[in-house]
Amino acid sequence: MDQKETRYQEFLPALPLRPFIENYYIIETDGSELFEKKAYASGCVEIMIRLGGGNWYVRNKNGIRLNPPIELWGQIIEPLTYFCDGPGCMMGVRFYPHTAALFLREEMHLFNDQVSDLYQVLGNPIQYLYEELLNKTTLQERLQAFDSFFIKRIHGYEKQKRHILLLDGVIREFKREDFWNNIQHVAEKFGISSRYLQKLFVQYTGLSPKLYMQIDRFQNSLKLLEQNSQSLTSIAYECGYFDQAHFIKAFKSFTGTTPSGFLAAPAPLILTPEIS
Repeated sequence: MDQKETRYQEFLPALPLRPFIENYYIIETDGSELFEKKAYASGCVEIMIRLGGGNWYVRNKNGIRLNPPIELWGQIIEPLTYFCDGPGCMMGVRFYPHTAALFLREEMHLFNDQVSDLYQVLGNPIQYLYEELLNKTTLQERLQAFDSFFIKRIHGYEKQKRHILLLDGVIREFKREDFWNNIQHVAEKFGISSRYLQKLFVQYTGLSPKLYMQIDRFQNSLKLLEQNSQSLTSIAYECGYFDQAHFIKAFKSFTGTTPSGFLAAPAPLILTPEIS
């Protein structure tokens, strides 16, 4: 689809929220064609709120499901198709891999490979935000409503904030060029056991450290593929795969297709958040 049919914009949250929320975004479609995208494993959790227009659906191996107006996207590990049958406007919130639990007060693995009704998780507070967004007339007012809602939810919960700070450091270690998949070493560096690190990681990200690193490697390969300037062998080695065959196998496990097949398909809707 060209940009006349689909519009996508990102916006930074208020300063107090930037350690926890990568961005807000808006997706608008004019309904001239069926809007359809594939979502692949990204390592992050998102919220999407429907602000009018057509119905939005997801399709996976279990069939097609009509989405609720207030959506919680858990960790998507298997490919998921997302589409709208008419003109639509959707506003979203993209968290960092380890931060959504601060706002949701839930263990994130409970939502893996699901698009859940966020009202069932947060109740009236998220319903009030939804109604407020519908009543706002400008984008700026809606962004301010997001800021106000999420700022209120970060007050208190100091234990969770400490865990998030710890996991932020752990994820930075995972992303170091000299990292060698030694979870025990990373845990010791932060003064905790590897078992406790595994527990925290699953609780806050929904993923094991190993699966998170596999997704991060996969997402790095996506970025290099889209640049279309390197061979598959070069991408495999740069992203830490043993060889091209291992790269293709891992890539297919997340997308259902080969790297060359992916390049011929629409770009994924959900991208990896960057930890700066």
